[in-house]
Amino acid sequence: MMELTIQLIPTGEIILSPGKNGEHYCHHCKVVASDGVRAMMESALTARDRVGVQDFVLLENYTSEAAFIENLRKRFKENLIYTYIGSVLVSVNPYKDLEIYTKNHMERYRGVNFYEVSPHIYAVADNSYRSMRTERKDQCILISGESGAGKTEASKKILQYYAVTCPASEQVQTIKDRLLQSNPVLEAFGNAKTLRNDNSSRFGKYMDIQFDFKGAPMGGHIINYLLEKSRVVHQNHGERNFHIFYQLIEGGEEDLLRRLGLERNPQQYQYLVKGNCPKVSSINDRTDWKVVRKALSVIGFNEDDVEELLNIIASVLHVGNVQYGSEDGNACITSDTQIKYLSRLLGVNGTVLTEALTHKKIIAKGEELMSPLNLEQASSARDALAKAVYGRTFTWLVNKINASLAYADDSYKNYSVIGLLDIYGFEVFQHNSFEQFCINYCNEKLQQLFIELTLKSEQEEYEAEGITWEPVQYFNNKIICDLVEEKFKGIISILDEECLRPGDASDITFLEKLEGTVGGHPHFVTHKLADAKTRKMMGRDEFRLLHYAGEVNYNVNGFLDKNNDLLFRNLKEVMCMSENKILNQCFDREELGDKKRPDTAATQFKASLAKLMEILMSKEPSYVRCMKPNDSKQAVRFDEVLIRHQVKYLGLMENLRVRRAGFAYRRRYEVFLQRYKSLCPDTWPNWQGKQAEGVATLVKHLGYKPEEYTGQTPGIQHQRTHKLGRSKIFIRFPKTLFSTEEALETRKHSIATKLQAGWRGYSQRSKYQKLRTAAIAIQAWWRGILARRRAQRRRQAADTIRRFIKGFIYRHKERCPENEYFLDYVRYSFLMKLHRNLPKNVLDKSWPTPPAALTEASEHLRKLCMQNMVWSYCKKISPEWKHQLEQKMIASEIFKDKKDNYPQSVPKLFVSTRLNGEDLNPKVLQALGTEKMKYAVPVTKYDRKGYKARPRQLLLTSSSAVIVEETKLKQRIDYGALKGISVSSLSDGLFVLHVPSDDNKQKGDVVLQSDHVIETLTKIAICADKIHSININQGSIKFTLAQGKEGIIDFTPGSELLVAKAKNGHLSVTAPRLNSR
Repeated sequence: MMELTIQLIPTGEIILSPGKNGEHYCHHCKVVASDGVRAMMESALTARDRVGVQDFVLLENYTSEAAFIENLRKRFKENLIYTYIGSVLVSVNPYKDLEIYTKNHMERYRGVNFYEVSPHIYAVADNSYRSMRTERKDQCILISGESGAGKTEASKKILQYYAVTCPASEQVQTIKDRLLQSNPVLEAFGNAKTLRNDNSSRFGKYMDIQFDFKGAPMGGHIINYLLEKSRVVHQNHGERNFHIFYQLIEGGEEDLLRRLGLERNPQQYQYLVKGNCPKVSSINDRTDWKVVRKALSVIGFNEDDVEELLNIIASVLHVGNVQYGSEDGNACITSDTQIKYLSRLLGVNGTVLTEALTHKKIIAKGEELMSPLNLEQASSARDALAKAVYGRTFTWLVNKINASLAYADDSYKNYSVIGLLDIYGFEVFQHNSFEQFCINYCNEKLQQLFIELTLKSEQEEYEAEGITWEPVQYFNNKIICDLVEEKFKGIISILDEECLRPGDASDITFLEKLEGTVGGHPHFVTHKLADAKTRKMMGRDEFRLLHYAGEVNYNVNGFLDKNNDLLFRNLKEVMCMSENKILNQCFDREELGDKKRPDTAATQFKASLAKLMEILMSKEPSYVRCMKPNDSKQAVRFDEVLIRHQVKYLGLMENLRVRRAGFAYRRRYEVFLQRYKSLCPDTWPNWQGKQAEGVATLVKHLGYKPEEYTGQTPGIQHQRTHKLGRSKIFIRFPKTLFSTEEALETRKHSIATKLQAGWRGYSQRSKYQKLRTAAIAIQAWWRGILARRRAQRRRQAADTIRRFIKGFIYRHKERCPENEYFLDYVRYSFLMKLHRNLPKNVLDKSWPTPPAALTEASEHLRKLCMQNMVWSYCKKISPEWKHQLEQKMIASEIFKDKKDNYPQSVPKLFVSTRLNGEDLNPKVLQALGTEKMKYAVPVTKYDRKGYKARPRQLLLTSSSAVIVEETKLKQRIDYGALKGISVSSLSDGLFVLHVPSDDNKQKGDVVLQSDHVIETLTKIAICADKIHSININQGSIKFTLAQGKEGIIDFTPGSELLVAKAKNGHLSVTAPRLNSR
């Protein structure tokens, strides 16, 4: 279930959490988006005590500068750096990275009404873009502020916004990339480190972004204004020259520097040491060099263009290192090393260049004369050359970028434009010169335009809504603009006249002429014209202008030289002869033939400013006012004095006063009604009539003072709280809006409860309906599957039975399609039965009866099974058990089916001996010596004469059988002399060892009896290797007595074992029969 939870994002905007379908809907605004609902700007009004108001127009005490600054401070403290003054965006540099410039933020501001989201640079960019698309009218965004306020960053953010959010194709992407990559190139060549800003733009820039009918960027054009060329040759302490010089020296490859004649040390170059600041902690020149090289490639510079451009940059450094000496008061170059470098890099004749740097060409009465220069003049000529070369190269660079941004199809003219003006703000330094004069003149013109356009747009809106326009009193700075630019009488005209007149003109004569011409102007003061108090704060070489933003003192020293900005003719001639293709374009040979004196710098700037005003007047403007919170670039410090200074010279209070001259708040009927309709029972939850009538009903219920549409007196008119126009409601006082917002906040709790209850009910019903529908669908699907499975099983069973019956009928025939299933089944059944009933061991002889077709295969399988079981059994037995089995096998081979008591011996294990060590006399063991005894058993020996039984021990060694009587070895029978062994077939234990009769050592055959006759005879057979010499007799055994006599043992079956001498002299043995054979 979705909860209507509120989140606060870094911009201060209030949004709703996403729904389950990825959509977000707010009942208080008509916006549905995929990344978060934009609540209206007024949603944050309830938090105004902590974060201030998002629009200065809503300040209750709008005339108080302290209240204005306090609102800025509150928002800055909460990292809310953007605030509106109506449609004007005020931006405070945070001096730290804020997570408010991501792609998600861009999407949040895309296509949204200006006031539906919190203030942001993206809102201004998107508003201009949508106005361009919907109204088909060109737009422009004017970004102003002093150095370090964040103007360049603001223009970057706008470009990035368009690059991400505008439609794209392969060609469009190329244009986007070039628009974005033009920034690092222009920053490298036009920006520098100053005391106030590490990346200060030292030129004004106006960029047109051209869009096709689909809204995709298709091209662009850049116009640059008043590059600070003097920085090339001079920097104040703690400042640097343009970035490109340091980037080249720090990041250039060794081979490149060698070709350019440069060293990796900026301290070696006069134009880079005057500021005494070669390194800056916040700038990585090596990394920036890589960025610039890549950007040049993206913009479309080939290797030749880059090489020629870098040759010029290096040549400027070499020009600065040209040193002069003095000969007879004339300047001369003391070393030709730099001249050689310059000759190669610029592609000019070294001798001609040397002469041009030390002489001036004068044309008098058609004749050309070369006049030598003194040291001061030569140094000025050198610096003028460096400034001219760098300034014209910068202009060429801008033109080159414009060529790469130009739309390829020249025939296509139906495009719309958004212009970006990133230009210096009002400047007031301790020492203000010609550059500050031009910059502040530019800001006066922009302020004049701003006031005119703001009042014009206000008046047009009032007239469109049918509301009487009330004239607004404001300071019209046209009087100051005329003081500067008026023809023949303005400061620029007087400056030009002083520069052009013959005679000994100087900066002081220019100041004197100003005093004589405009000395009576109320906005002009000099030391001579000022009162005693003012003189203490002014120098004798200064004049003061009372600008709209405050008073500024200008020092006239250098005004004439900077305004003339002349380059000696012979230096121009040398540059025109250059083989460098870029310089060839920068220095046109037609200049040499033009007898007309070129326009001064001030006149050129005035003309370009007039063109800029025409451009801006033809477009619908949007404004971004940039401010910096402190001079130390600290992230959390808010310098109120500095802020007050900027508020003044940016004209923000004047802007606010104009915006608040009428009504503080205005909204379209549908927006106002949609937001506040819940406060009136008649309009909640939906108003069915006209929007205007709904708003009238709502404001009447809220207790707004009733509006009378005709015949109002001015006094009464002032007290009205609101007016209803044709499509908008106008509210005069912010407190009226705040009280409405507070009522809405109170109402929200009850609305939220009802919404949550309704939503929970709807959500649960929807969930139940979905679960029920899903359950029915699953049940139907599953039943279908089960039914199809049953039907399929029945078909398969019927087919199987049919094939089985047919196979049974044809079972006795050769294999054919009719019986192959049956035969295969029979085989399979037999094999499965065999698998389940295989013999468990080698003694298990069971085996399933095979079908006729598998008889032979069954026999093979049976043999294989038996072999496998035997192999497995053999693999598992131990060496001791193996020896036991081997003895049992020999016993089986000898006695099986031949002797009655053999079966009883089978389960009994044979032992290694029947006598323990303590049963044998030590003397017997000593007599045996080293012979190893293999087996010992107690036996009974029958004498040869009377067959008297005597206990004896039979010992088997490796070579003989020994009969022992207590401690004596009575008889030793070598295995080689043993002729055989006889034993009866009955169950008695008697056996006869037959020995040769001619052996004198023996006294005849030996008759013995053993309780373990099978074991004993098996051991004798193994030790003597007489397995086949054991005779099993039935009835009687004959044996040899001493002296060749023969004895007989008769064996008869009986009930019990009896051994005795018979009357016939034989040994009679009666033994029970244990097994029938």
